[in-house]
Amino acid sequence: MKYSHKLSDAIHILVYVQIAPTGQLDSTTIANSVEANPSVVRRLMAAMKKAGLLMSRAGTAEPRLARPASQITLQAVFRAVEMNHDLLHVDPQTNIDCPVGANIQQALDEAYARVQQAAEAELAKLTVQDIVDRVQGLRQARVS
Repeated sequence: MKYSHKLSDAIHILVYVQIAPTGQLDSTTIANSVEANPSVVRRLMAAMKKAGLLMSRAGTAEPRLARPASQITLQAVFRAVEMNHDLLHVDPQTNIDCPVGANIQQALDEAYARVQQAAEAELAKLTVQDIVDRVQGLRQARVS
């Protein structure tokens, strides 16, 4: 099973942009923090820019959050970078001659829809600022 890291990488980028020292906001430097290819970082940043979460000027390595971190929900980030917004996926191949296989997809679709709603509701409550605060708290604890 392949997992998508787009959401965590996108949040990582936003937090980095919020707290990184001036002059260290080019895609290569950010990619080094994320441990990703700079082209992946640029694609995620472009998606977030299109969604109104990031601002940047052509020819400069000075991205900024488009609004305060406390006003950017993790749900907004999720919707900006995940093309398939479903968290869980039902296996489309089941044996329709089996009483379970013939009905499991519909049963799971209903259950997964509830999980999706609950997850998105929680993502809507959390902001980039919440993550910034946690990162800074963990960073401070390491120094102490």
